[in-house]
Amino acid sequence: MAKLKLALYWAAACGGCDVAVLDVHEKILDIAGVADIVLWPVATDHKYADVEKMAPGSIDVCLFNGAVRNSENEHMARLLREKSRVMVAFGSCAVSGGIPALANFKQREDILQRVYMDTPSTVNPGQVLPVTGCPVNEGVLHLPEFFDFVHSLNQVVEVDYYVPGCPPTAQRIWEVVQAIAAGNLPGAGATVGALEKSLCDECPREKSNKKIKRFYRSHEIIPDPHRCLLEQGLLCMGPVTRGGCGAQCINANMPCRGCYGPLPGVIDQGAKYISSIGAVIDARTPEEAEEILAGIADPAGTFYRFGMATALLKGANR
Repeated sequence: MAKLKLALYWAAACGGCDVAVLDVHEKILDIAGVADIVLWPVATDHKYADVEKMAPGSIDVCLFNGAVRNSENEHMARLLREKSRVMVAFGSCAVSGGIPALANFKQREDILQRVYMDTPSTVNPGQVLPVTGCPVNEGVLHLPEFFDFVHSLNQVVEVDYYVPGCPPTAQRIWEVVQAIAAGNLPGAGATVGALEKSLCDECPREKSNKKIKRFYRSHEIIPDPHRCLLEQGLLCMGPVTRGGCGAQCINANMPCRGCYGPLPGVIDQGAKYISSIGAVIDARTPEEAEEILAGIADPAGTFYRFGMATALLKGANR
């Protein structure tokens, strides 16, 4: 059987998803045995021009990680969609915007002002901002256009499958690769590499009575390693997050951040969690409830850490 043609691309992301692919360790040789990698900028020397010369549909599977932050990201998303038979949103940033999409709480101009003028280490007396074209003696230098809004991949191109996680775990990546190689993928539009049930269902901790009098940040207490973290006042996103990660954060005595995304049928993970929190706050008066809620630092960044691009709450730019 002919080997698969596999592409991996990194858009607006930290690079962790690419590293996670290497976390399969020696199984990377097995991947090489079933697939020829025709694009992987972080590891190979293929150029954009090489992709542009490919025939439409000549790539069997593209694992596209990262959100769409600028015009270069958008161009490559559209190009790889054209060249790929199967497009996979790989990792939280591609699936729902991830950490980059927290920028949607700010206006584009505010971000540029902060980065290029207001940071303590910046010296920019001319108040110079990036431009998409800059003439020099040799020609014109080009930079991508910085968009007003951070998009998930499916807001730009059609996506066939979704692999959540920040990053996806090595075990789940290997399972997805095996399914691709065997032609054993589910119907288009499915989330693969994750469970249909919540993280709480695979969490080994003891759960009893969720009545919360105070919320803590992770550095403020040393939690009991056996009790439910939410019951101890730590904001754990487990109740509203898909399982499948192996509860890695939980097993390290840290609360779930929600990177595997919402459960099936849930439109807005952050809104669902707000509803869940409201049900467990142990307050007798509105004033007491307000005092308890005041202990939540950065609620927007906590509840929408990975899903701001697809949230009902659209942020500052919409």
